[in-house]
Amino acid sequence: MFKKIIIAVLIYSFTFIMPHNAEAVLGEVSRKNVIFMVMDGTNSDVVTLARHYKGKPLALDQILTGGVHTYSLRSAITDSAAAATAMATGHKTTVDFIGMVPVNEKEGERRGRPVANVLEAAKEKGLATGIIATAPVQHATPAAFSAHSNSRHQMKEIGFQQAHQNIDVMLGGGKKYSFLPSSISTKKEMMNSYGLQLHGFFSEEDMAYDFDREKLHPEQPSLAEMTKKALQTLNQNSNGFLLFIEGSKVDFAGHKNDPVGMVSEVLAFDDAVKEALQFAKTDQNTLLIAVTDHGNSGLTMGNRQTDKTYPQTPPEQFTEPLKKASLSVTGALSQLKENRSNIKEVLKSYGLDDLSKAQIQQIKKEKDIEKAMVQLMANRAHLGFTTRGHSGEDVFLYSYGGKGVLHKPQGLINNTDLPEYVIKHLNLPPLSELTNRKFVPAQEHFVKMGYKTKIKINKNKQASFIAENNGRTIEYPANQNIRMVNGQKETLPGIVIYNGKDFWIPLL
Repeated sequence: MFKKIIIAVLIYSFTFIMPHNAEAVLGEVSRKNVIFMVMDGTNSDVVTLARHYKGKPLALDQILTGGVHTYSLRSAITDSAAAATAMATGHKTTVDFIGMVPVNEKEGERRGRPVANVLEAAKEKGLATGIIATAPVQHATPAAFSAHSNSRHQMKEIGFQQAHQNIDVMLGGGKKYSFLPSSISTKKEMMNSYGLQLHGFFSEEDMAYDFDREKLHPEQPSLAEMTKKALQTLNQNSNGFLLFIEGSKVDFAGHKNDPVGMVSEVLAFDDAVKEALQFAKTDQNTLLIAVTDHGNSGLTMGNRQTDKTYPQTPPEQFTEPLKKASLSVTGALSQLKENRSNIKEVLKSYGLDDLSKAQIQQIKKEKDIEKAMVQLMANRAHLGFTTRGHSGEDVFLYSYGGKGVLHKPQGLINNTDLPEYVIKHLNLPPLSELTNRKFVPAQEHFVKMGYKTKIKINKNKQASFIAENNGRTIEYPANQNIRMVNGQKETLPGIVIYNGKDFWIPLL
């Protein structure tokens, strides 16, 4: 009896000793993860159209928490490079800049200086890191989370930097721009990989649209499959992880005004969100963020055909024409013979299967068959398009966090606010501090110590910063994480960046 009383007293006392925010305290000492997902170039009507096409709620619908402003530093309508830089670094910037902000725009020059991103902050703390994209992983959005360049179009430079960032998982397209020493190239190889690192490039450029994948490229994994495998791989790190995932090709299809391709990629992204959400719900210490970087195409459910009939237009009138297509317009046209003799079969694969002979012949003669096909599909599905470029609207924000997530984004926020939620959840130092340590102006740093400096460009157009003093020569090759001290290689805790005029170096 006495023992029972003692135990009861101890239990009662313990409940008062534990702080009221015990859950928060426990959350702070637990391993933390972040899954940051971007559905590139997706406006709200595309999401609605995809939901009607699917015929039931999306996984995204469960975690809708707000909206995001997408404008860039000098434009109401952003490009992907500036948008991704904002989300990765917390800085607004200008068109084409990857992980850079303007530093010198005199006399028409456009040069930037590097600013640290959340992936670099996570890696410095010992977390595992990963990048997934259905575009080349060197494309604008994943690049801004893993590299620094004056131009998004310098994809080999970006790929070279990525190869020196010690990223644990890289999956997607872009084999032709990769400098990693080894990688896998098929879904089967990916599924049979069980190491702590996983690098896979499944196409030379971008991967197939999801609707096309099974028929035309069955060797490629889906975005959901890459997501699931990446989570299994990164979750082996006891310090936690940061995984960036881009569903890249809603944007690609938007630029083409292809509603079939757009729906294909929204649904593929949603399947990946389902995998990420299942992991986060099980783990309870994982912050999941999903967002669009900007709109594209101005797609609307309704066009001039529905000016008077819109109150009597059921969802099926928008989706049934799309459901006739077995391939995206890109997939369909990839099957077109050079002499266009199989145009009827190609049109049928895009859902245009009841055309007259005259209509088929007219399309066959078109200089831009792709444009003719997507316009015909849009008219049949009562869909409108206002542009073949980006659009400037606010976009949906989705987020989820279990009991171990104390801060998650919600409400109407700016895209530059997003990295702060990552920093808080992972308990990382401010990105401004990391920038000051990772990207030190090289010339200023060495001149203060009495060194003479110069920049050398070799015959392969590779740049190096050289500092010399009293028989000591230090060389920093651009886009790598090494330096040479009197010919001896030393590994650096970051990447050496060159903007065409100035160098930035990480401090040891």
